[in-house]
Amino acid sequence: MKTTWVLVADSSRARVFEATTARGEINEIDTFVHTQSRLREQDLTTDLPGRAFDSHGQGRHAMGAKRSPKQQEQQNFASQLDDYLDRARRQNRYDQLVIAAPPEFLGLIRAGLSNPTAKLVTTFVDKDLTREAPSHIRTYLPEYL
Repeated sequence: MKTTWVLVADSSRARVFEATTARGEINEIDTFVHTQSRLREQDLTTDLPGRAFDSHGQGRHAMGAKRSPKQQEQQNFASQLDDYLDRARRQNRYDQLVIAAPPEFLGLIRAGLSNPTAKLVTTFVDKDLTREAPSHIRTYLPEYL
């Protein structure tokens, strides 16, 4: 039987489960909490955006960031999870991987997966299951892992 890991995550919390039998229960093996993703935008930054002059004329305007501080924290957490999964793959801790997350955060995780790790993903579930019981999470997974 292949060892299957199941990552369920949202932008501020993640749980990792392991399945070692085809139809059996999944067991929680790790938990992550990223409190910065829960903060309000104003709590993540203390400054106003910088200001710049227009290239022509007398205009001056605020410089906008490509990402808000909250989006940056979500990206940081997704990167942390990607690094964790990649390290575990290199240590041969799992043979296949299932990832469940809300659509936007799932996209951040998928974008950061290394090619070797991405090849081990058998299923993506675009749903937030972070607060569900392991038995309920198991119903979203393929019958035979």
